Amino acid sequence: MNVKQEQIIYYISTGLLTLLMLMSAGMYIFNHEMVVETFTKLGYPSYIIYPLAAAKILGLIAIWSNISTSLKEWAYAGFCFDFILALFAHVAVADGEHIPAIVALVLLSISYHYSKKI
Repeated sequence: MNVKQEQIIYYISTGLLTLLMLMSAGMYIFNHEMVVETFTKLGYPSYIIYPLAAAKILGLIAIWSNISTSLKEWAYAGFCFDFILALFAHVAVADGEHIPAIVALVLLSISYHYSKKI
């Protein structure tokens, strides 16, 4: 695979991940009451909703801006922890909402892998 193809894969996966995270952060901010219900059902405290929305946006900025390699690594790690916790929380309550977390983990893995190659 040449560098151009690797760049295309990186930008597509990172772009889709970005859309997913922006939609998630938007829901946390604009549909707060619905998200509070979901977090309560999953066993998470509702006071983490706004900080988590901010962390998602800041993580995207860290990934796209390339300010620091270390900061970018931490952003990828934070997203990984978030997606794994979301996956297991949804599986634990058996609400059938685990698919977005799996999709996010796949996109994150592809984005991270190809960020190292380009």
